[in-house]
Amino acid sequence: MALLEVRDLSVVFQRKGEDPFTAVDGVSFDVEPGQTVGLVGESGCGKSVTSLAIMGLLPRRGPKISGSVRFEGTELLSLSDRQMRDRRGRDLGMVFQDPLSSLNPVIPIGLQVTEVLERHRGMSRKAAQPHAVDLLDKVGIPDPSRRLSEYPHQLSGGMRQRALIAMALACKPRLLIADEPTTALDVTIQAQILALLAELVKDTETALVMITHDLGVVAGLCDEVNVLYGGRVVERAQRHELFKRPRHPYTHGLLASIPRLDAPRGERLVPIKGSVADNIPWTDGCAFAPRCPNALDVCVQQTPAMETDADGRLLRCHNPVAQERKEVPA
Repeated sequence: MALLEVRDLSVVFQRKGEDPFTAVDGVSFDVEPGQTVGLVGESGCGKSVTSLAIMGLLPRRGPKISGSVRFEGTELLSLSDRQMRDRRGRDLGMVFQDPLSSLNPVIPIGLQVTEVLERHRGMSRKAAQPHAVDLLDKVGIPDPSRRLSEYPHQLSGGMRQRALIAMALACKPRLLIADEPTTALDVTIQAQILALLAELVKDTETALVMITHDLGVVAGLCDEVNVLYGGRVVERAQRHELFKRPRHPYTHGLLASIPRLDAPRGERLVPIKGSVADNIPWTDGCAFAPRCPNALDVCVQQTPAMETDADGRLLRCHNPVAQERKEVPA
């Protein structure tokens, strides 16, 4: 049995006087113990809302959440707020996108880390402090004993992100969700954070859901990749197979827009035309059709079904890309 099973997850936001907006539309995927699964796509495709729905962090009033999210056989969507608070931090950990806004600015870092240990392991604050020092040291924060008394604004962006990871891993959760953990960090710190996550997953067998728009992150970290567009999964494949032979025009466009070291000098990048707002409802056809270079008449008349090819790849497209693509080094 998979550690996490997401089936037909949908999130619809409704504001008074406005039409409903479907942010997540029937998303399904599994995560096995020790596996790293990527959710990839442009901003606005539903990645972060999916993670917040899994963690039970969406407001109870406003969004309408349907489908199923089962963690070790337990349906998370049916749990009460108190039951979810018991799960979060202990069984489910999350690293948020912006550490400066995620950390409490008026509470020292040490207290924020020990709070997790006090809440879920029943430790006293005094007993939890050595564990907090060890956690900060494990994630690569220099002089961790001194950092316990410092506030978030006294740390660099990379250190704040490491502190968030330390908090998320304090109780050794079996599932970790990382929502754009390297955003706004320079490339050197990005590499360090990704290496840290990869090492922690390997050492602890923690399952990791990596949410990102950066395909470079996917190439170096993920085992399986889910490409999202318009709130739906449009392609799912193993990492090497996806980079070697992208089938959905959206996936192909994302890869074609990445600079490559082996490209001829002076070759121009090929961007995806339009923006994520240029779509049509999935009920009318393929949401990507207005931006798709492979679009046919059927693409705006009939919703493409999710199908499985001979290699086990899942694909939602009427006219997929047929040509081979040289594999991007992972």
